[in-house]
Amino acid sequence: MDAKVSKKNLNWAELGFQYHKTDYRFSAVHRDGQWSEGALVSDEMISVHEGAPTLHYAQQCFEGMKAQTAEDGRVLLFRPELNSQRMNDAAGRLLMPEVPQDLFLRGVEEAVRANYAWIPPYGSGASLYVRPMLIGVGENLGLKPAREFEFRVFVSPVGPYYQQQGLALISLAVSEMDRAAPRGTGSYKVGANYAGGLMATRKAQELGANEALYLDAAQGRYIDEAGSANIIIAMDNNTLVTPDSRAILPSITRRSLMDIAARQMQMKTEQRPVDLRGEFAEFREMAACGTAAVLSPVGRIWFDNDWHVVNGDGQSVGPVMQELYDRLTGIQNGERADEFGWLHEVEL
Repeated sequence: MDAKVSKKNLNWAELGFQYHKTDYRFSAVHRDGQWSEGALVSDEMISVHEGAPTLHYAQQCFEGMKAQTAEDGRVLLFRPELNSQRMNDAAGRLLMPEVPQDLFLRGVEEAVRANYAWIPPYGSGASLYVRPMLIGVGENLGLKPAREFEFRVFVSPVGPYYQQQGLALISLAVSEMDRAAPRGTGSYKVGANYAGGLMATRKAQELGANEALYLDAAQGRYIDEAGSANIIIAMDNNTLVTPDSRAILPSITRRSLMDIAARQMQMKTEQRPVDLRGEFAEFREMAACGTAAVLSPVGRIWFDNDWHVVNGDGQSVGPVMQELYDRLTGIQNGERADEFGWLHEVEL
């Protein structure tokens, strides 16, 4: 990479979480049983047949990742191999061809490298969001898998998901809708799960919350996840708990936070069903977590027609979530030693 390549003239500190057109994206096509080599393209538009299964039957999946600039100028990805694995899990569930890990990583790296000018500088509070996606394209009408597929990676500079820099409290509202059935597609990162949640998010926002919180579909008792993030809870007994459910997306961020809590903070960790009403009084701290949200502490939850404050005053970030956030983001942006081996440097 030419060291003279300058950054785009953007107000990095004021970026929202929205799409910004960048210069290049990576595209590869699966046809006749094999993947093409793939290449960078400049056109942000995708032309698909009107009968494409991605349009009619939601035969598509995607991933969310971030590229960060370290203080020394390195460009860092966080555990991209797990994103590759999760996409292939979803592809198998939807009868799509797996994207080989080397193709996945090469596509991500080429898209990031080609858009170097759009990667936010160190200390800006922003990052480069990376969106790998796999869609069923080509002529089709009946309910059957596509005969052709496109793997594409595009990127966009983004700010915080909840519109605030650093660590700020959010609120959740329990939804009367179900996110996913226990033996459905809730544990896969597929677009249909998110389209079905748009109304729940809107209703939560009408109540004054940032996002919806889903309970289990069978009993409406146990916490599943938020509309766009997993949940972690610090209990009174110094245990970090995350809900266990067959309908929950396996978040890479959540998995990493649980490891940090256990191995660096000497906390007991548990993945188990969490009874919202039965255990709420024992919640010391709570947070939503994911690639987009990173870690967002929860100050209050709407359920049973009232607001319920999570411990304390519902206005202050607790010490557990603050330390988890500092440790996670410190590793992601290269400020802390990566003793886990999670970082993947993009060669420039």
